[in-house]
Amino acid sequence: MARFGKLPVNIPEGVKIETLDGVIKVTGSKGETERKLPKKVTVKIDRNILYIESKGKDKQTLSLQGTIRSHIINMITGVTIGWKKTLELVGSGYRAEVRGKDLVLTVGFSHPVKITAPEKIGFSLSKNIINVEGIDLETVSETAAKIRHVRKPEPYKGKGIKYIDEVIRRKAGKAAAKTVGTQ
Repeated sequence: MARFGKLPVNIPEGVKIETLDGVIKVTGSKGETERKLPKKVTVKIDRNILYIESKGKDKQTLSLQGTIRSHIINMITGVTIGWKKTLELVGSGYRAEVRGKDLVLTVGFSHPVKITAPEKIGFSLSKNIINVEGIDLETVSETAAKIRHVRKPEPYKGKGIKYIDEVIRRKAGKAAAKTVGTQ
């Protein structure tokens, strides 16, 4: 089993990390984020290097150590570079617009669908491309998944909301099935 949890994490310049009462707080140029640490894991900071230590040797504790290390790296990336998920609207008449902190989608329903941005999340648009940006990877990913869930891409024409790098497996449909069966 890999032991990535034991590897040290380098703290880049301009990032400040504090731990207090089982909560780790990471502050950078884009903002600040915090996460509650499990009781079985401790964090030690030595100059610009962060160490994650486990208080036990059981499998659960060791897996928590690696998970917390990954979360801390994601937090550091979020406050320095930020996270971004890109979605694409596919379909005639499908459009989106940003009204304040809300994203309003017109995707073939009898009513527009309004999605309110959580705290520290922003939407931006360019033609049929929706960008979800923020400092917390989990919140950005969850918000993008909610947007995609409004109108998932369908397999026949590929219409819907999809991630920009997502490949939709297309089905042949009834007309193509009839011509294949008659030969």
